Amino acid sequence: MSSVLNAKERTDLRTSSLRKLRNEGNIPAVVYGNSVDSRPVYVSGADFQKIIREVGRNGVISLNVGGSSQNVILSSYQEDAIKREILHADFLAVDMSTEVSANVRINLTGKAAGVKDGGVMQQPVHELSITATPNNIPPSLDVDISSLQVGENLTVADIKKGTLDFQIQDDEETVIVSILPPKQEEEINSGEQQEPGIPENEEGRETKASEK
Repeated sequence: MSSVLNAKERTDLRTSSLRKLRNEGNIPAVVYGNSVDSRPVYVSGADFQKIIREVGRNGVISLNVGGSSQNVILSSYQEDAIKREILHADFLAVDMSTEVSANVRINLTGKAAGVKDGGVMQQPVHELSITATPNNIPPSLDVDISSLQVGENLTVADIKKGTLDFQIQDDEETVIVSILPPKQEEEINSGEQQEPGIPENEEGRETKASEK
């Protein structure tokens, strides 16, 4: 059963009205989707935070607007970078039997064997794009890295080998985690891989490839 979040319709769309709503602890929002007309609403900031803690970033919410409920997911939001307050939210109305797209955070579990041997872990990708029915969107994607050795990578293809209730849209060759040898990491940080002295033909090196 979906958690219920009460919302009220916004009729005054002026900037001054938005400011007043935020000062009163509310979050201006919009509900949209293929089956509904775009509708400006607002929700209690405290209730919003409570619901997101309950269902997760991609969880299904029953949004109640004036007694009429609609299943939605939090599509996106704007946040004040300094105050860390939510300034605006977009709710996507969903059909529980129809797949939707969502970005899901990657949660690494275990400690890589290569790190225990002195290797250095790098994680260039922190979330993946998936498609799934709303109830099958995971709050996060757990990835076990405990068997990774020095010099090895973990890619999207490795995750796809498991049994999943969703489809990952990212390229299978996308590297999620790498375990670098200690020496390589040291050279990258110190610049020891670079040859000493001034490179030959330094002037115009960046444009050389475009010469005809």
